[in-house]
Amino acid sequence: MTHPAAIVTGGARGIGLACAEALADAGFDILVADLAEKPANGLAENIAARGAKFAYARCDIADLGSHAELVETAIDAFGSIDCLVNNAGIGAVLRGDLLELKPENFDRVIAVNLRGTVFLSQAVAKAMLATPAVSARSIITITSVSATMASPERADYCMSKAGLSMWVKNLALRLAPENIGVFEVRPGIIRTDMTAGVSAKYDALIDGGLVPAKRWGETADIGAVVAALASGKFGFSTGSVIDVDGALSVPRL
Repeated sequence: MTHPAAIVTGGARGIGLACAEALADAGFDILVADLAEKPANGLAENIAARGAKFAYARCDIADLGSHAELVETAIDAFGSIDCLVNNAGIGAVLRGDLLELKPENFDRVIAVNLRGTVFLSQAVAKAMLATPAVSARSIITITSVSATMASPERADYCMSKAGLSMWVKNLALRLAPENIGVFEVRPGIIRTDMTAGVSAKYDALIDGGLVPAKRWGETADIGAVVAALASGKFGFSTGSVIDVDGALSVPRL
């Protein structure tokens, strides 16, 4: 039986890994794209144990020249691309006063988080349109509550996510007639390697009521949403933003 196939960028750990696992559990074959030359120990076995075919590609999405090879690898492995999860990204190179933000640090964050994601989405969308659809198709971009919630000490990161949010809107309009669902998923405070260094800070903030749900988000919270969106059951909701933040971003008095 042929399974739908998904590419998950930054899928070797954290939110990306949780998305890959959830999609595999939902019946997708999985290509993980990540920076390492080889997949992390146990990654292939983990995905295969969920009944999915597994493929891996080394890819720095900031290198636009690598996108064509990534798409080709996925099609060679699975015959089609039915879902792209744009998860790969980096935090601010250096947090601090935005009046001291260095152009080279700004450029690096934009190159990965915004420019790389935009043009990989473009390449995958073209590949999707070049082959007949045999299952639901989707492009799902992981942004952040920082797309709308400002953090002056990491303005470059916030700007990259805000730009991605507008990209999703435009891509949704372009692909709606093609029946390709386009979605933005905005995580809040999620327990990952990226937040490990500030976990004590966020523990205190959560205890103080910052997150109405009174807990950290877990990577599985994101994976569950991504798998549901990829199923096609929410296709008429294309262009939607899904907040996965325990109501952190809800305005309140």
